[in-house]
Amino acid sequence: MTDEVQNLYDMIGSERGPLSRLLSKIPGFSGYMEKESRRDADQLLRDTISGRLQQTRLELAAVQHDLSRDIILGIEYAEPLGRADNLLMGLASKIKDAPQGYAGFFDAVKVKEEDLARLYEFDELMLGHAEQAAADVAALHKAVHSSGDLNDAISTLSHNLRAANEAFNSRQEVLNQVSVANVVTKEDIQE
Repeated sequence: MTDEVQNLYDMIGSERGPLSRLLSKIPGFSGYMEKESRRDADQLLRDTISGRLQQTRLELAAVQHDLSRDIILGIEYAEPLGRADNLLMGLASKIKDAPQGYAGFFDAVKVKEEDLARLYEFDELMLGHAEQAAADVAALHKAVHSSGDLNDAISTLSHNLRAANEAFNSRQEVLNQVSVANVVTKEDIQE
């Protein structure tokens, strides 16, 4: 897990109040509190990634604005930049609105530590995609101001955004695998 992802999870855990710390000393309750902290951290992480993607959209809008100063270039690149913006907007929305990545303590599905690690790896992957999108938009911005290869910069941005969307679409598959691997059966309860 990257330091940034770990810091987000640690921040949630450190923000517990005195009551939460007291209740965490009750047998069985600490596991519940840990799951709730992870639930909060999962939401914070998704909000952070989505926020970065929204910031990247603003930067892309600035690039489009700069490019439109030349009416010919503005018209020529309006459609491919619009498609890239749609990919970026869709990804940000999907990440922000996605269901949480694991079950709570009292849910029928329990998530094991190794499966949580898989979900955290997925979160890291999405954080990497957000950083790549920002870098691609920065490269596009540089290409606009230095008369660089706009076609290549837009193509790279669009390609990486499609890959990020495909990776995020596989999130449900990861969640389903975790859910199936962690279903508590009647036999498990009787043991």
